[in-house]
Amino acid sequence: MSWFKRLFDGGRTKTDEAPAVRTRAQSPYFAIIDVETTGLSPKRDRVLELAVVRIDQRGQIVDEWSTRFNPEGPVGATHIHGITEADVAHAPLFRDVASSIVPYISGLPIAAHNARFDLGFLRAEFRRAGWDVPWLPAYCTLDGSHHYLPNLDRRRLIDCCWSARVPLNDAHSALGDARATAGLLRHYLQAQGRVSPHPALMSVPNEARGVVWPTGPSRPPLTFLPDESATRRRTRRTATAPERPALIAQLTKLSLAEVLDEGAPVGSLTYVETVLDALEDGVITDAEAAALQDLVEAYDLNATDITAAHTALLLALAHNALDDGHVSGDERAQLEAIASALQLPSKMVPGLIAEADAARAARLSAGLRPLPATWVYGDPLRVGDKVVFTGFVGQDRQRARLEDRSRELGVRVLGSVSGLTAMLVTDGSFSGGKLERAHELGTRIVAPETYAALLKHLQPALTAAPKVAPKAPAAQRNDPGVAAGSPAEIRAWGIANGYAVGVRGRLSAELKAAYEEATSLTGV
Repeated sequence: MSWFKRLFDGGRTKTDEAPAVRTRAQSPYFAIIDVETTGLSPKRDRVLELAVVRIDQRGQIVDEWSTRFNPEGPVGATHIHGITEADVAHAPLFRDVASSIVPYISGLPIAAHNARFDLGFLRAEFRRAGWDVPWLPAYCTLDGSHHYLPNLDRRRLIDCCWSARVPLNDAHSALGDARATAGLLRHYLQAQGRVSPHPALMSVPNEARGVVWPTGPSRPPLTFLPDESATRRRTRRTATAPERPALIAQLTKLSLAEVLDEGAPVGSLTYVETVLDALEDGVITDAEAAALQDLVEAYDLNATDITAAHTALLLALAHNALDDGHVSGDERAQLEAIASALQLPSKMVPGLIAEADAARAARLSAGLRPLPATWVYGDPLRVGDKVVFTGFVGQDRQRARLEDRSRELGVRVLGSVSGLTAMLVTDGSFSGGKLERAHELGTRIVAPETYAALLKHLQPALTAAPKVAPKAPAAQRNDPGVAAGSPAEIRAWGIANGYAVGVRGRLSAELKAAYEEATSLTGV
């Protein structure tokens, strides 16, 4: 390998080879950092690994440096960062090598992906080591992605690197992530001819030149004494990642754009990303909750911001649960468990499912053609209608095709007949309890050929409310987690008033304008 080895001797790094000879063109212009940590809280957790990759003004790597540290306690989530207690048992303490780190970052702007996170841990470690940390001008490549990579759904390092065609090797190692971030920053720097420069990227180098680091610590270092209860909480996550329920596993597939569209404040997205990571095992531990509170303080989020972010996340997950047209009992229980973990009332879940269901019906209804003039089959079949199948003795394939196509188009296939069943589909080959119940309730009974015609000419779902002077649904007006005029409320209003509202993506300017005009007239 051609990078600096993670070995220390008397506070100095040993390397496989000498650093590259620096010409004027190779003068460091940015210091990219990445940390791997024992947890999410700079106040309570420690840095396990630090990497610094320095690049020149063209974005080319000048030199690299990395090491692991003994955290003086548990290593945390080994299944994420891959570092075990044995890996760091003989590693140096941060305070013993702090003076070796300063020359790599002094006088340079720092860059990192989610820079507040990495800088928060770096500052905390220097302060524990007795150093007076100066103000550190920094550029966040995650924030910069909104400028240089505006169309991404999620903005994790892997997502940004994929979009910018930057290789990400050894993900979740400090050096691997720092190299990838350096490549991402190079992509930004080289985009200046195609994209207007990001003001923050242009200003931060000048701000960094005047920062002066102290020559050494000004006070004795602090000794880290981990709390035993915190140790027990964290060590249960050091082995392989636990098996997760299906819906919770979908958290990793959620788009931050979806969460934003559902009402999460723009400034809360890093917090939401961290919540998604914390929820991967289905529970937020006390340590993770404390770490999230640290992020709330770091990003100046208030209680309204947090409630809106949590509600938007839960609604986006409800959309995912409804992708197959039905929320199972297990999925509902998982949504309620996540609501509880996010400190939201579980009674919100039915309303969010209903909103997601209405949005799905609106999406599936969009573009459906009207009935032909020669229509002879009576009332049409509609998106969201509930149907039951019976019979089809020896015709299992035909029944399976009709059932699968029904679900695909947004018709609900149920197993029993009730007063809400739109029709019973039967070929008459079997007379059983379903047929008897349909006759008892007066449920419409159709043959497979008729049903196929009804399905071919499927009609939009009926709107839940008449087109009158609109108001937000009462449940949302009383829900502190859904702000007036939020994307979630606008979407619900649009669905109730006959607009084609998608279940995914940003709301149209036309819909927003119609909502604003309607609410200005009604004073809502």
